[in-house]
Amino acid sequence: MSESTTQTGPQVLTLTRGAHRLDLLPTLGGAIAGWTSGDRALLQPVADPNLIAQEHHPVAAYPLVPYSNRIADAHFTFEGETFALSPNILGESNSIHGNAWEREWTVAHQSEDRAVLILDHRPENTLDGTDPAMQWPFTYRAALSYALVENGLDVELVVENRDTRPQPVGFGFHPFFPRSEDMRVSFDARGVWLSDASNLPQKHATAAGEWGFSGPTDVSARAIDNCFSGWSGHARVDWNDSGLSMTIEADPVFHHLVVFTAPGKPFVAMEPVSNMNDAIHHPEIPDRGLHVLKPAGLLQGKIRFRLVDADG
Repeated sequence: MSESTTQTGPQVLTLTRGAHRLDLLPTLGGAIAGWTSGDRALLQPVADPNLIAQEHHPVAAYPLVPYSNRIADAHFTFEGETFALSPNILGESNSIHGNAWEREWTVAHQSEDRAVLILDHRPENTLDGTDPAMQWPFTYRAALSYALVENGLDVELVVENRDTRPQPVGFGFHPFFPRSEDMRVSFDARGVWLSDASNLPQKHATAAGEWGFSGPTDVSARAIDNCFSGWSGHARVDWNDSGLSMTIEADPVFHHLVVFTAPGKPFVAMEPVSNMNDAIHHPEIPDRGLHVLKPAGLLQGKIRFRLVDADG
């Protein structure tokens, strides 16, 4: 384990185990800067200028707290009160991916191969002078654990409601996988949300035909930005030419999977998440994945990324 700070970027916390190296960015949203095994990149760092708080720094994965994906028009009503949020993605009126990725996390524990990061969000106080109530109007604590294991990486998220009132909570994790022509992805889901022009859910369809990914599927020519419902909690990425494969195993709380890819981009994002996109505006959907936490209530789950033999 080591820490470093460059003149052109944020603090980097490095974990190692065997051939694995994991570079973390605690002060930049608790993100992963990169994950490698030897000279092989297992995640793809991506600089997205539309995500304002990432300040053009490349990140390979980051937490989604206290909700995944978009809240339409950056406002919502909960228990009779309406709240306005700050749009945090350029070119959209929506807010996206919560606010944890916009904040500095504190390193609570660190060892050679494991780190635990903590974020305390309070609507009345932030370090950067922005209005925290416009990021999220409720108090919460989030804990994020990264642990390198012999053949992969464990990521665990815990969110605690530290407010005096109930609050709506969802969460997830947003990894980018290196894209190549030989890459194939596979997973099982019951349905898929088809999106409108604002990338908000418009229609629910069966995850079959062009939306079926049960077998290894080439997504290199497709533009996908959709949330899959009834996800089995298992997904796989195969890079056939190199014989490298990775499985994604997530706890049942992550029963949605967001897939994001675009032709010409160097990544495929496969995001285990608890809630459907814009869940807060869809109380009519029984399995929307939004959790109402009472004070001191917890939401937690673990995601396991494992390297496997090509025939495994």
